[in-house]
Amino acid sequence: MRTSTTTDIEGGQISTPIGRIEAVSTWHAAAVNEASETSREHALRNLIRRAEDVDADAIVGLEFEIDGGVSMAETGVALARVRAKGIAVRLVA
Repeated sequence: MRTSTTTDIEGGQISTPIGRIEAVSTWHAAAVNEASETSREHALRNLIRRAEDVDADAIVGLEFEIDGGVSMAETGVALARVRAKGIAVRLVA
């Protein structure tokens, strides 16, 4: 699956925008930086699966954000997850 943070795909031409898609990673401890990179990869894999489900060839406008932290009253551990967003598109064959 081809991805781009811009509205263009290098070496390709968009024929049809399918729609906006989103996916999230699993929750992880908000204070752990290494987990956020793994979570980013996890969110991207989930986003690609969603794009494949709608027969997209690529995702443009790809962006990541940290989904608001959640404090767990029982443990005192703040949790966060990564949200990946983009627009699923079909490319000219």
